[in-house]
Amino acid sequence: MVELSELENDALIEIFNIGVGQAAASMSALVSEEVRMSVPSISFISRADAARLLGSRLAAEAEAPDRICGVSQHYEGAFDTDAILMFPEDKSLELVRLMVGETVSLQELTDMEQEAMCEIGNIILNACIGTLANVFEQELRGSLPEYHVGTSDEILGVSGSEPDSVVLMLHIDFALDKHQILGYVAFVLDISALHDLKEQINRYIARAMGQA
Repeated sequence: MVELSELENDALIEIFNIGVGQAAASMSALVSEEVRMSVPSISFISRADAARLLGSRLAAEAEAPDRICGVSQHYEGAFDTDAILMFPEDKSLELVRLMVGETVSLQELTDMEQEAMCEIGNIILNACIGTLANVFEQELRGSLPEYHVGTSDEILGVSGSEPDSVVLMLHIDFALDKHQILGYVAFVLDISALHDLKEQINRYIARAMGQA
């Protein structure tokens, strides 16, 4: 498992906070309510451990704790990764309700959920990845977002996954005026992509310290 130095860890959190700050501004316009987002912590863990973490932490937030809503996109370029935004399923409906207003029926809301969540995922994941690309001065190309609902194991593809793949897990706090929503972003990386990411972080740190 990769270990980041304190400096590397702080730099990565700083980069992601820039990204989610941009996503928060876009989300605020979308839901007509101020959205504040932050990344208080990141961790590198196995897929199985990431699934257990999601299962335990999101269970406390959800009415149906075994059901998670996920939006995924594949990115390639400076490093390759599958990025996944995840919420408890009932919280995803809450977000969609904020987007479309209170007058929409539950059936209409459910019908709109997939498209709306893909839009939210596209905003948040592209903000995170776009910030990485800008900071690293590298290109990262993304696929169209895909919507998933299932258990944490299913969303993270634990069964049949590459044994050496690692998950970079971002814990994201979403604070709205009248809502508190816990979400996670996971970046699934193989060992090669992990080393590429670490190299990009250190190049960024060197540039920031005038050592490039």
